[in-house]
Amino acid sequence: MSPIILAITGSSALQLGEKSLELLLANQKEVYLILSKGAYEVFLSERNIKIPIDSVKQETFWRNRLNIYTGKLKCYKWNDHSAAIASGSFKTKAMAIIPCSMGTLGRISSGYSLDLIERCADVHLKEGRELLIAPRESPLSLIHLRNMIAIKESGAKIIPPMPAWYTNPETLEDMIEFIVVRFFDTIGEDLAPIKRWKGRK
Repeated sequence: MSPIILAITGSSALQLGEKSLELLLANQKEVYLILSKGAYEVFLSERNIKIPIDSVKQETFWRNRLNIYTGKLKCYKWNDHSAAIASGSFKTKAMAIIPCSMGTLGRISSGYSLDLIERCADVHLKEGRELLIAPRESPLSLIHLRNMIAIKESGAKIIPPMPAWYTNPETLEDMIEFIVVRFFDTIGEDLAPIKRWKGRK
């Protein structure tokens, strides 16, 4: 089972990252989770959720919070540069950054690996592996757009978290799940049943 590195950065819409973790584990995936330093602060300020920084305690936290005990989960601290996943010799299926802040995006674009998330993204680009990025900002500046182009030209997939209304969503949870499932569709992972466009009858 090839693992998936899941990174959650300090951008609004952290529910997307949490739903990604939930669906990946529910589908028996092996997940290596990294929260950026800013993500801890945003979880606390936006959702009043205090996440343990200690890796072992955090694994227990997520298992209990999501009530999912399938799949494999290993958590890493944002500055753990000695982690196995920081090396190109460590094989993975893909890396997903959801949501991705513009700061993280800019540093990946310039090859500036300040933390473990950026180092792992750099590894996936240099190794030619799948790198999925869900940029979360509005409006976008020309700098943001140029950074996205640079990363796309380097082989990453830029997948803005866009909802769809043809599914007739009834709740915010419906929209979040749709966005996450479509995000992972790009690497052939069918994580949950969603209403897909079939054309007009």
